[in-house]
Order: sequence, then C-alpha cells, then structure tokens
Amino acid sequence: MTRYRFLFDPEQCLGCSACEAACKEAYDLPIGVRRRKVVELENGKFPNVKRRFYSMSCFHCSDPPCMKACPMHAIYQRDDGIVLVDKDKCIGCGYCLWACPFGAPQFEGSGVFGSKGKMDKCTFCYDRIDSGLPPYCVATCIGGALNYGDSEELSKLLRKKAAEMMGVKI
Repeated sequence: MTRYRFLFDPEQCLGCSACEAACKEAYDLPIGVRRRKVVELENGKFPNVKRRFYSMSCFHCSDPPCMKACPMHAIYQRDDGIVLVDKDKCIGCGYCLWACPFGAPQFEGSGVFGSKGKMDKCTFCYDRIDSGLPPYCVATCIGGALNYGDSEELSKLLRKKAAEMMGVKI
C-alpha cells in the first residue's frame, strides 16, 4: 500500500516561496493561513554567514499526534497516509496545534483560533493525488527541492543519496 510523503532537499531550495504561493492560490486561502511556509535560517557570523531555506508543511505523520489530540475525531488519516480534517466536526479547540511538534495546524480567520474556529492544514492536494497529479507545491517548485511519493521509495532514494555523498556505490 502506498503511503505518501513529501521529500525536501534544502540544497535545491531557492527560497522563492513559489510552493507557498501555489498552495495559497490553488485553495484561495485567507490571509494568515499558510498550509506550506518557507522558513529562512542563517548560520555563522559575518562575513561567513550562510542562509538556507526550508519549505515546511504538515508531515502527514505515520502516527499523527494531532489526530490523537483531537477530542472530536475531526482529524483522520487515509489509507495512503494523507492526514485530513473534517471541518464539520472541528470545534476549534486548538489541541491539534499544541500536539503538533511542527506547528502545521493553522486556524482560519483572525485571532488565536480564528473567527471561523476551524483548523486548516496541508491536504497533500489529495484531489490531485487521486487524479494522478502532483501536489501544487511540488509541481511549482522551480528549484526541484520538493518531491513526493511513496514513503518506501523516498527512503530508498535518501539512502542512495547519502551513500553517494559518502562515496559508496549501492
């Protein structure tokens, strides 16, 4: 059974935020809600400062802490690993936000939990996945930093890349 995951390569990320913009545009997200966000980190001291960008979204965890924390069972996981929210069940309590170590849950509207009181997060563009298309963020990434696929296949790819970096042939 396929279990979808994102794969991000910070070496390829340009920091352009095209992935973030594509998601906001495709889903007409309100101001303040970012299902994917590009974060900039700096290391070192002047004049030897290095910048690196990270494109972050929900990790669609194998054992999602947000799902366990939701008292209304509004968060569920499909058989393919994609974690979704049933907004009809969501009461906006915020437990999912506190449980997520990555800060992926967002709340629509203004205020801490939003005027609408409904949680929002990356949907992995499940409608596109179901149609055999890549998520908008992956399709839009001009640097090739974002990829997606089956968790097992991505793990093999990562092992191969790590081996190549160490000069080992697999």
